[in-house]
Amino acid sequence: MTAALRSYVSGTWTDPADDGKPVLDAVTGEEVARVSSAGIDMGAALDYGRSAGGPALRELTFHQRAALLKSLGTALREHRQELYALSARTGATLGDSKFDIDGGIAVLLSYASQAKRELPNDTVLPEGPVQSLGRGGTFVGQHILTPLRGVAVQINAFNFPVWGPLEKFAPAFIAGVPSLVKPATQTAYLTARLVELMVGSGLLPAGSLQLVCGGAGDLLDHLSEQDLVSFTGSAATAQRLRAHRAVVSRSARFNAEADSLNCSVLGPDAVPGTPEFDLYVEQLVSEMTVKAGQKCTAIRRALVPVAVADQVAEAVRSRLATVVVGSPAEESVRMGALASLEQREEVRRSVKALLSAGRLVSGDPDHVDVVGASAERGAFLAPLLLVSDDADRPEPHQIEAFGPVSTIISFSGTDEAIELAARGRGSLAGSIVTADTGFARDVVLGLAPWHGRLLVLDREDAAEATGHGSPLPMLVHGGPGRAGGGEEMGGIRGVLRHMQRTAVQASPRVLSAVTGRWVPGAERTADGGHPFRKSLAELRIGDAVVAGPRQVTLADIEHFAEFTGDTFYAHMDEEAARANPFFDGRVAHGYLILSFAAGLFVQPDPGPVLANYGLENLRFLTPVYPGDELTVTLTCRQITPREDAGHGEVRWDADVTNQDGKPVASYDVLTLVAKQWPPA
Repeated sequence: MTAALRSYVSGTWTDPADDGKPVLDAVTGEEVARVSSAGIDMGAALDYGRSAGGPALRELTFHQRAALLKSLGTALREHRQELYALSARTGATLGDSKFDIDGGIAVLLSYASQAKRELPNDTVLPEGPVQSLGRGGTFVGQHILTPLRGVAVQINAFNFPVWGPLEKFAPAFIAGVPSLVKPATQTAYLTARLVELMVGSGLLPAGSLQLVCGGAGDLLDHLSEQDLVSFTGSAATAQRLRAHRAVVSRSARFNAEADSLNCSVLGPDAVPGTPEFDLYVEQLVSEMTVKAGQKCTAIRRALVPVAVADQVAEAVRSRLATVVVGSPAEESVRMGALASLEQREEVRRSVKALLSAGRLVSGDPDHVDVVGASAERGAFLAPLLLVSDDADRPEPHQIEAFGPVSTIISFSGTDEAIELAARGRGSLAGSIVTADTGFARDVVLGLAPWHGRLLVLDREDAAEATGHGSPLPMLVHGGPGRAGGGEEMGGIRGVLRHMQRTAVQASPRVLSAVTGRWVPGAERTADGGHPFRKSLAELRIGDAVVAGPRQVTLADIEHFAEFTGDTFYAHMDEEAARANPFFDGRVAHGYLILSFAAGLFVQPDPGPVLANYGLENLRFLTPVYPGDELTVTLTCRQITPREDAGHGEVRWDADVTNQDGKPVASYDVLTLVAKQWPPA
């Protein structure tokens, strides 16, 4: 008897208390492992995550967590061959394995990059602008986001044993929330090895990652108000978990990715002989055969114009006839096995129900020619293409055969295509294959309320498009209605799901202290020397310089116009300028104002300020006329050290006023500043 998989809980690898349930090789039928969670104290595991993992993660900034995630992704890359070999036992071909394993590692690296680019090097995330709550400027408000103080419980499906856990773990880790991973039993041995590698890397803070192999037991009973649950699986199971008394009574955040009868719509313009027709056929065959159709995003309903339905069916049937099914070890094999014999029987039952509303045009659910393996010992199934003779029958829009199965359904017009797509009651992904921009717009807008993601495929984007069923970590992966009603990924949206949004109402001084960013109205320090002479080690939020005044003359305006070529009438023609409803005469160029302001606040000598790399939030507020005098106040708003460099980013608040104290221009100046000066 093979060994039972260990769980990793409370900082220790733990053997189950019984022999466990046998899990078989999807190709050979041999026993791979035994799986059980017997004896695991689920409450203690969650407590450990909250007491050890949470505090350790929250001590790190977003950028520090991102650096660890990047290092983890790099470390896992070194073990891909081992993971590929183990993945083959799930029935996956090498291409399938790369989709799962390389895709999962790419998610780690993508989140690391996004976090470094979009989040501060801090432990708190201010959101949106500061809101003035009083007339005098002494009472302001802003939203902040902080990590929840619980554990992200992640219950995964069998079809992506690497990508599935990693796409949930990455945003939770960046947010500062520990994860407890519960893989599906059929492929738990691959996830268990993944977690062994992650823990063995030594990169993860204690308690930030735990693993429970086997049943969930009473895990959800121990949820607190600060915990989260992310589930991937059937809609029926999602409904049951969502209604769990602990989830409901404690308002634990629950996210589901469930059944999805995804569709792909062929445009009327895409007739045989066009690139779009060929792209549609190629994509449909790929979606049916990659991972043996065991993808939550796979095309289950092929919606095609009635005029070309027969041609589509024949073209797909012809392509499917060349697909070799068998052992992933054989070079000629294009499609492997389903994850288990039980899964194959489930697909057969679903196909039987679908056949009550259609007919098979390719494949036999009870027979398949297999290369390099036994068709009965392994969980093999032929790719099955059905045609629905009645688009109004409910079966194709309600029954998901989670395998290499798709049904062609014909439509007569754009409105009918949209209506048929909506009968799926919510999907993760859909696609439209057309070169007709009008048709594309109508269908995108019609399908959008029912889909989490839409791909519009044509000859222009085909070379770079990642495909109908390829989730991207920077975009939403989730969908409305039947698909679960949530989002697993979605760039920084996925991170924010693990955080609490809180409105903080306070004085500018207190809000600055809470957010780590200078807030207008808070104290400035303008007598400690020019802030451009300070390194990051010396610079503080609120350090400022007040410079000016400088008078703007008519000669300045004319010289700037001649020098730059900007002779817009408001700067050069007094009569025309006065006719403009916004001006009382000739005005200074906005960019002249910015240039004069820079000339006032810049400290010219070599020093810790290394470069100016941009302006943001620029607004011109009051016209500047010849004879006006400009004063600029530059205040250090935000300091963001870079973890992997000798410098950091400093955001400065620039406020330009005229002789009457009226604001002329406001904007943020972005600079790169050395951590130490002179450099060591």
